[in-house]
Amino acid sequence: MAEKETVFSSTIKSVGIFSFSEFYKFCYEWITEEIGLDLSETKYEEKLKGDEKEITVEWEGGKELTDYFRFDMKVRFDVKGLKNVEITQGGKKIKTNKASIKLATKGIIVRDYKGKFEMSAFNKFLRAIYEKWVIPSRVDEYKGKIAGDCDELLSQAKAYLDLEGKK
Repeated sequence: MAEKETVFSSTIKSVGIFSFSEFYKFCYEWITEEIGLDLSETKYEEKLKGDEKEITVEWEGGKELTDYFRFDMKVRFDVKGLKNVEITQGGKKIKTNKASIKLATKGIIVRDYKGKFEMSAFNKFLRAIYEKWVIPSRVDEYKGKIAGDCDELLSQAKAYLDLEGKK
């Protein structure tokens, strides 16, 4: 059985004016193009409360790093109080959204995801030796890359929301 280890878990929060659909698209494209993950939406929940919406979206994705390591990512959007608003920008009225958003991401390294070392107790023993003595620097390198990619996603999302709020 593959061994999963969470190497990064963090959240950003923002309250302000932004287009949720554009932010959603930005995050999806950034993850698929910059990190190269295959993403799928595992949850979409929308609740109406008067003229406001609460939306929860969850994505899961992954990519093979090698035939032994895989990078999995989980992303969750929690949007509260989403309302349609109209703002004036450059003399033109623009329809957008106002809400409180929380974006959480989790980066997971999966070892032996194909289960090659799970055939026998001896193979499990060899796997322990392989990870502890043969490739410890490679494990650390992949953990650093995964944490860096997840952190960069949150930085890009925060920058996007800050930029949108200043328009």
